[in-house]
Amino acid sequence: MVEPVPESINFPSEEEKILHLWQEKDCFQECLKQSKNRPKYTFYDGPPFATGLPHYGHILAGTIKDIVTRFAHQSGFHVDRRFGWDCHGLPVEYEIDKTLGIKGPEDVAKMGIAEYNKQCRNIVMRYSNEWETLVKRMGRWIDFKNDYKTLYPWFMETVWWVFKQLYDKGLVYRGVKVMPFSTACNTPLSNFESHQNYKDVQDPSVIVSFPLVENDDVALIAWTTTPWTLPSNLALCVNPELLYVKVKDNSTGKTYIMMEARLGALFKAENEYTLLDKFPGKTLKGKKYKPLFDYFAKCGEKGAFQVVVDNYVKEEEGTGVVHQAPYFGADDYRVCTEYNIIKRDQAPICPVDASGCFTSEVTDFAGQYVKCTGCPPVTPNFIIILSGY
Repeated sequence: MVEPVPESINFPSEEEKILHLWQEKDCFQECLKQSKNRPKYTFYDGPPFATGLPHYGHILAGTIKDIVTRFAHQSGFHVDRRFGWDCHGLPVEYEIDKTLGIKGPEDVAKMGIAEYNKQCRNIVMRYSNEWETLVKRMGRWIDFKNDYKTLYPWFMETVWWVFKQLYDKGLVYRGVKVMPFSTACNTPLSNFESHQNYKDVQDPSVIVSFPLVENDDVALIAWTTTPWTLPSNLALCVNPELLYVKVKDNSTGKTYIMMEARLGALFKAENEYTLLDKFPGKTLKGKKYKPLFDYFAKCGEKGAFQVVVDNYVKEEEGTGVVHQAPYFGADDYRVCTEYNIIKRDQAPICPVDASGCFTSEVTDFAGQYVKCTGCPPVTPNFIIILSGY
């Protein structure tokens, strides 16, 4: 019998009636029983951390996952759906470090790995009840009673077993990738982890001159917001199509090369410089320059300390000349690899240790934290030091 539709509908109330019906008749489990002899449909679901509360991103992804698995069930498959909990990684460790005032690996070593792991286990399910309440209220059909946790030994052993199968089939290879890194935790970070404690901070930006080998009275002008990477400089990059200029600084008499569109980054008025020449960036390709430091001077024998070209250099910021430290920037690494300045299988030129301090290779600043007050290292090549970026 068709019931009349009221003029106004309280949708949340109607949703709760449906949820109550599903719970009363145990619809989810009943569907699993009825489909148990059907072909299996396996859905791999990345589990969330229970150390934080669910947000819009979880709700959206969870809704999509529910749609996919419901459709598979309605298409004639048996679909096991078990909720999982990610109990590994920095989100858990970060919470414990804040609570216990842990500053680095040394503090963990003093506490002992067993005790540290115990503290982590104590919080991995902190918000599990809130998660279950929200997921069920969404109407998502998934099993919380028969859940899984990544900290279970059988789960970890299964992951290692899968990895071994891939290795035995020759599908595993060693690669190199520039990644976010936590000097406090002494570990690389995933993109997700690197945004968890993202902050806007004040950093020095500098404009640096790189004299040409063919004429040291002429220097390329580069801008960087990471002056601590300058000891690792191996190349300079320009845009091949955009226009560059050679200008004379009327106040110092020095001659510089930079992008025409970026003259305002170095000069406040046109009468501060004299235009000597204008040319496309590709004209500079292959020109050699003198390195700022001699820490890795031998790399010059393998093609370092030259001008390379790539379209990633833009005219919106800097000087149009980008300093390349290939093991501290994804574009730097890509460009220097393409020009054979570095090789994928070589030892990385990375004079910074896991704690963020310069290694002994950087003799003038060994042991100094790269982001300390007073950075960057001062040489005569530094033209301007600006505060904040």
